[in-house]
Amino acid sequence: MPHRASLAAALVCGFIAASEAAPSKAAEMPTEQRQAIEGIIHDYLLHNPDVLLEALRGAEEKLNHDADLKAAKVLNDRQSEVFDDHETPVAGNPRGDVTIVEFFDYRCPYCKQVLPSLQTLLKEDHNLRFVFKELPVLGPQSVTAAHAALAAQRQGKYEAFHNAMMATKGQITDETVYKVAGSVGLDVDRLKQDMSRPEIDQALKANLALADALNIHGTPGFIIGKHIVPGAVDLDSLRNMIADARKE
Repeated sequence: MPHRASLAAALVCGFIAASEAAPSKAAEMPTEQRQAIEGIIHDYLLHNPDVLLEALRGAEEKLNHDADLKAAKVLNDRQSEVFDDHETPVAGNPRGDVTIVEFFDYRCPYCKQVLPSLQTLLKEDHNLRFVFKELPVLGPQSVTAAHAALAAQRQGKYEAFHNAMMATKGQITDETVYKVAGSVGLDVDRLKQDMSRPEIDQALKANLALADALNIHGTPGFIIGKHIVPGAVDLDSLRNMIADARKE
């Protein structure tokens, strides 16, 4: 059986390679010979499913690796858009030596979970610059909240609104958004008018396109120095990544 397994494995690789490299040649293979090879492959995979799982894992790893390389190139080529867009809200030290960029959604529980760590960093590290990238991907209410946040920037209260929204528990509705806006001193009527400005809609579309190009498909997503970091990150890990960015 080991000899048969080895033969089957070789045939699997050879058959697949031949099919990919020269599909017309594979099609010309006699029917009986093709059926015999397919039978061996079927039996081999049936009795050795780990081979198929390993192949799938390998394919997935290659896809992820290729996506990471593409995202790294996008980050390098579009640094100005990522770090220095003048319409994007910024906190911390505007001239800080390290910048953290966060893509987030106000309805994302993991974004809310990581907020205290980010606030701690900004309090303890006075050379840290923070860039807010609104990424409303969790439904219409997320879109409303993101529009309101960028409109709040026009009244000089972006960060106050942002922190209050992140602290809001339970379901977020449009009414919740306006209630939070009023609680931080925003003129809600003016806010609603500013929310409909085309430049705000354009900014959100640009964020969505940028996140997609960077292979960020969920929230939160961070960029720290030259690194794209998907998912929530604990405080110590953030400190370590900031230290590494300073070394770079």
